[in-house]
Amino acid sequence: ALKILNAHDKLHFTFLQSKLDDETVIEARGYDGICIVHRYARIPNIVEKTHQNCPSVKIIALRSAGHKGVSLETAKSYGIEICRIPPYSPHAVAEHAVALLLSLNRNMHHAFFRTKQHNFTLDGLVGVGL
Repeated sequence: ALKILNAHDKLHFTFLQSKLDDETVIEARGYDGICIVHRYARIPNIVEKTHQNCPSVKIIALRSAGHKGVSLETAKSYGIEICRIPPYSPHAVAEHAVALLLSLNRNMHHAFFRTKQHNFTLDGLVGVGL
């Protein structure tokens, strides 16, 4: 996938395992943007630290629905764009909760682990009716 992404003349992607913090923020030096999982960013003032250490960064993409802890005003003053994924559908969250309840009701977690152990017996897997 990285080869496909980097095949474009004007785009170059580098994926790092390190979490963004005061020490690793310099790894973004020379790049135009960074994309992070917001909850793993361990910098209280992420916009300021990024601007101070990596002035070439002009976009911070958050892989989260919110932007709590990221100062949009500060980003604007530095000319840094902040983008994020769209908010989650409240229906999707509710549907997932119901799916998890049904999974518990049907003992799916037990069935999953038994299947991994090549145990296909049905003993103790019969769920409760609704």
